[in-house]
Amino acid sequence: MTSLLKICIFFTILFSALVTGLLYGYSCSVNIGLSALPDDQYLRAMQSINNAILNPYFFISFIGLVLLFPITTWLQYLRSRNYKFYYLLIATVIYLAGVFGVTMLGNVPLNNALANFKISLSGVTEITVQRNHFETPWNQFHVVRTIASIVSFSLTIISVLKNNFNK
Repeated sequence: MTSLLKICIFFTILFSALVTGLLYGYSCSVNIGLSALPDDQYLRAMQSINNAILNPYFFISFIGLVLLFPITTWLQYLRSRNYKFYYLLIATVIYLAGVFGVTMLGNVPLNNALANFKISLSGVTEITVQRNHFETPWNQFHVVRTIASIVSFSLTIISVLKNNFNK
């Protein structure tokens, strides 16, 4: 079981790093760049990005963690209910609620509403209203999931390195 636990921890850290990097990078660059666009270009860009992200590479890491975090935490529980287990348990809960949950319950419904919005058939006022209904809440949800991802990733790393901190 120890080797299975090590494999799970490795992939949990790897996928968590990838998701955290994606969300953080998006916050530091993409959102800032998109905010400068005129309303119609912003909405078109977001529609394009929302379509592009629905790919196997993203799903392997993002949804993979929905399985990996609980499995890794459970394997650690079976091995030892020490600090490693508790750090992983907290990281799992934060990821499932703060990253996956916020995405599914917050960002995805906004993305779906935007996907159904026909920019080419809408007037300037409708486009501005749509952006206002989308951009602010989407970015607020994104901040929550980015912070949650950073915290979850950090706790996962700490679960592995804690012994090294005490030397």
